[in-house]
Amino acid sequence: MSTHDTSGLLVHAIDPTRLDVIRTTGADGHGNQLRPFAATGKGEPLRCCLRYAEAGEQVTLISYAPFEHASVWREIGPVYIHAPRCEGYTPTGWLPEQLGAGPSVLRTYRADDTMNYEHNTVVSEEADLEPIIGRLLRNPDVATVHVRTLAPQCFLYAVVAD
Repeated sequence: MSTHDTSGLLVHAIDPTRLDVIRTTGADGHGNQLRPFAATGKGEPLRCCLRYAEAGEQVTLISYAPFEHASVWREIGPVYIHAPRCEGYTPTGWLPEQLGAGPSVLRTYRADDTMNYEHNTVVSEEADLEPIIGRLLRNPDVATVHVRTLAPQCFLYAVVAD
């Protein structure tokens, strides 16, 4: 994952080198061939640059697991990325502008990458996620927060304390 400082938080987009392998091989490593298409611009959140796709941009849907190592919490799910390589996530000093508000599911993980169910949080309205994520990461038993979409619960990005 790519890392950027955001006011005491480190935001992790999907690592560009991991995406380079997918684009070079033409497959996502989970048996799915890349099938680029023109984005509608109506809500395709890009995990490579942490923003919504604009209408007409070439994107593709891949299967992705935030954890690369073996884990019972390793979930594989669909995520949008640019079909051609993009510049990735540019730090802004905050959470990604277009993906920094709810509704979202905030899944918390301990330092050993086990899920911490006690602190998982559903943000059902359009709320600023930064103070909520900051509060979650101040818990000594929360090392990482995965930000996910609310309805399908697809992975958006990960956040850790700086």
